[in-house]
Amino acid sequence: MIENERNIRKQLVMEAVRRMAVAARTAPKGKGIDVIEIAIVTEEDILRLSEKMLQIAEEKGMKFFLRDAENIKQADAILLIGTRQQVQGLNCFHCGFPTCAAKPEEVPCAINSIDVGIAIGSACATAADMRVDTRVMFSAGLAAQQLNYLGEGVGSIMAIPVSATSKNPFFDRKPKEAKV
Repeated sequence: MIENERNIRKQLVMEAVRRMAVAARTAPKGKGIDVIEIAIVTEEDILRLSEKMLQIAEEKGMKFFLRDAENIKQADAILLIGTRQQVQGLNCFHCGFPTCAAKPEEVPCAINSIDVGIAIGSACATAADMRVDTRVMFSAGLAAQQLNYLGEGVGSIMAIPVSATSKNPFFDRKPKEAKV
């Protein structure tokens, strides 16, 4: 039997993304409390995400959202990592407030945000080990947050589009202009 790599590439990318999700889940968490949410986005949900990014670009005037909205269409899958907000009771001052009780609810707990960063690092290290192409995008993460892809109340979402091509499509990107 002969298997051409082109015929199994998407299957291999999906295996890599699933391993990235496990790496994000098993990454260390502040105080050992897991408030991380993780999901894998594919096919029509990538297109919905792209459309939302175009809408955000139009509403906010953030031109790089136009580029990123086109760019994520080249991904076989997108890994989303975000957090439910839960103060950790450390009174660590990382959020800028002297105590957790003094922190306004709309200000994210810094420990939760750090946990997202550590999970992203673990996921991207796994992607590198699996030799798939990635890029961390807050633009696609914000769109996923507005679409509630990780559920109501989940914030600080970052997106990691994943592909396996002869050249990483998520680097050396050209800016896109708005259609007039």
